[in-house]
Amino acid sequence: MTLDLVDSHSHIDADEFDADRGAALARARAAGVSRQIVPATTLASFAKLRAICAAERGLHAAYGLHPTFVAEHRPEHLDELAGWIARERPLAVGECGLDFFVEGLDADAQRSYFTRQLEIAREAELPVVLHARRALDEVTAAIRRIGGLSGVVHSFSGSPEQAQQLWKLGFCLGIGGPVTYERARRLRRIVATMPIEFLLLETDAPDQPLAGHQGARNEPALLVEVCRTVAALRGAEPERIAEATSENCRRVFRLTC
Repeated sequence: MTLDLVDSHSHIDADEFDADRGAALARARAAGVSRQIVPATTLASFAKLRAICAAERGLHAAYGLHPTFVAEHRPEHLDELAGWIARERPLAVGECGLDFFVEGLDADAQRSYFTRQLEIAREAELPVVLHARRALDEVTAAIRRIGGLSGVVHSFSGSPEQAQQLWKLGFCLGIGGPVTYERARRLRRIVATMPIEFLLLETDAPDQPLAGHQGARNEPALLVEVCRTVAALRGAEPERIAEATSENCRRVFRLTC
């Protein structure tokens, strides 16, 4: 049986797919990945992302300024982002957040861009796609402080206590390639027991290759393997996990079908 899946975090617009994007999308659809949420990273990427999502069925853009590209962002980009959000009415604002893992990124600048993007999302009444690497407590505090927000923390890698704080705020956890590694014991324990209504599946393609695919480009078709891993951890049928997580995606991002 083919699963019906939504990839809640794919960068299918990335340059790594320029040579064979159509084939990668065909493989995803054949595998049952009918929809993808595709978050932007920089203002310069918005136009390409919009064109790709307009040309291909099942692709849904989000617009945001990613923290690891903070050196490329300018304060005026926030005003331009707000304009894109107002004109395009995407499904979400993002990818935005904080990254204290990569060395050399200006932390205060990250905070400034992140806070304003949360405000833009609240004003537009849109969910946010959040990046939080070694910054989960601060990201959680920010969404609590701004208030009135919903969305997903993508590639969640925190503790059970941090997960619970996010659930209490109504946020979902994006789970992808890392859960397929047996050494990810803490993450696998969280995924095995967490409330399923807060679980989203993702690939983060072309990044975060799955176990058995190290060194290779990740792609949305491999979401099936993430789903099967999550199902095994939860003692459930893959079809049940696919159905529940796809419905969660429809709820969070207000997908109409």
